[in-house]
Amino acid sequence: MHQRDQSAQKRDQSITLAFTGASGAPYGLRLLRCLLESGRNVHLMISSAARVVLAEEQGLKLPGSPEACEQLLSEQLGAAPGQLRVYGKEQWFSPVASGSGAPRQMVICPCSTGTLAAVATGMSNNLIERAADVVLKERGQLLLVPRETPFNSIHLEHMLKLSNLGAVIMPAAPGFYHQPQSIDDLVDFMVARILDHLQIEHHLSRRWGYGTPTQSN
Repeated sequence: MHQRDQSAQKRDQSITLAFTGASGAPYGLRLLRCLLESGRNVHLMISSAARVVLAEEQGLKLPGSPEACEQLLSEQLGAAPGQLRVYGKEQWFSPVASGSGAPRQMVICPCSTGTLAAVATGMSNNLIERAADVVLKERGQLLLVPRETPFNSIHLEHMLKLSNLGAVIMPAAPGFYHQPQSIDDLVDFMVARILDHLQIEHHLSRRWGYGTPTQSN
């Protein structure tokens, strides 16, 4: 296969994922595991605030350097060699920083309202914001999973602006019609919806209208 064709194929099999400082670390980690298990190559970025949230909510204390973080997560999640790449906030020469190299799909999960605002206004002050801007300008698929309540008008205006630009806003709002029995079931519900939008097969959660419906009186 021609080298250019190989590069294009690798790009098509890749996805960009970012963790930011909103509550909801279990969503991000579960999504990362599912993406790796599906065979996708993942370009991962983790904000400073997200590291705090990961330690608080998951007891996961990540090393400071991207390389050490990449090794730790790859070992814990069983990633194949080279399948997971982790970047620092100012690695401007990484593939996600340019439309010529960035994957066509990106998910920010969880997405803080600060990151939401920065992406909506095109700030691009760090690699997460730049990567999202690249996906928008290249007319790719950008999914944002905000976890905040209640939303104020500023948050809603930013969501509307991004939705009008083609981004998908998916608030972390799990359903209950599948009769969840654990926190993991609630996490899987949201991750399943994300995977649906990415057109990645999964068996995480029962779909509406399938299986045994609950009888009502």
